[in-house]
Amino acid sequence: MNLGKVVFGFFVLLAATMNFGFFVGDISDPAVHNEYELFAAVVINLIATCLKFGDRTHVGAVHLATSLVADLQLIAATVVWVYASQISSGGLTAAATATVVSLSGGAPLANLISVGMLVSETVSFHAFPPGGGRE
Repeated sequence: MNLGKVVFGFFVLLAATMNFGFFVGDISDPAVHNEYELFAAVVINLIATCLKFGDRTHVGAVHLATSLVADLQLIAATVVWVYASQISSGGLTAAATATVVSLSGGAPLANLISVGMLVSETVSFHAFPPGGGRE
């Protein structure tokens, strides 16, 4: 078993589940969208992005692109959250929460594409070369 591939797969799947966990719920209810979950999703996505930098293949480039899209979406959502909750006089309103959740909604989609590619790569991997398999 390749530990590097296990760590890579772990962070790709964890990023997808963290993003989905933050995104699910009433779009305008700040009580169901935890700021710490959003922060964790950003951190996990950034780690997943760093792990994708070493792959020089075409598939690796698409993996990196999906990760960068997720990072951009989550960072934008975080900026809006911080502005609404810390700077704006109105606080974290239903409209601000809806904006945050909408911005974060692209991240699970980007991660879903990355997970699909990971599964596709895994399914197409051959443990034994043709003609050199077990008898």
